[in-house]
Amino acid sequence: MKSSASSSLPSRSVARPAFLALVLLLGTGSAFAQWQWIDGRGQRVFSDTPPPAGTPDKNILKRPGGRAMAPPSPTETPDTPPTQAAAAPATPRPATQDTELEARKKQAEQAEAAKRKAEQEKFVKSRAENCERAKRAKTTLDSGIRVATTNAKGEREIMDDAARASESRRIDEIIKSDCGPLPASDATVAR
Repeated sequence: MKSSASSSLPSRSVARPAFLALVLLLGTGSAFAQWQWIDGRGQRVFSDTPPPAGTPDKNILKRPGGRAMAPPSPTETPDTPPTQAAAAPATPRPATQDTELEARKKQAEQAEAAKRKAEQEKFVKSRAENCERAKRAKTTLDSGIRVATTNAKGEREIMDDAARASESRRIDEIIKSDCGPLPASDATVAR
């Protein structure tokens, strides 16, 4: 038979899980230790993983394992919360990124200059061809030979004196605009 004294004590099956839970709770104090740091935007971050690489030591506020917080920076005063001090200017980018950026800018500028030069050469070539055609047409009109054109119906027509004079004026304008040096307005467009 069981004694009455043993019935007043908790049974082993109940005491054992409670004891294990207490031991686990006390033993996992380090599991609750978290990292605390100030990110690039000046926000305080709590995490169980370490901060990203490149986070300055002065921005790491707490490490797991009971390590003390980083000393305040000279810009931080006792009245200033750490988040405001961390909002100070960001660290400058490494010099390699700057040189890469400058190299890419230089390449883009060179490509743009080459494109402008090609467009200008194409414009100058087209202008020279137009000038040459206009001079040949002017020579033909000034020679006095009969010139035939095709009308909208596809029929050949011989130019009369009025049509010849009108065509001569049109060709003179083409020669004036396309032969000789580039006008100032066209020179800036071609560049």
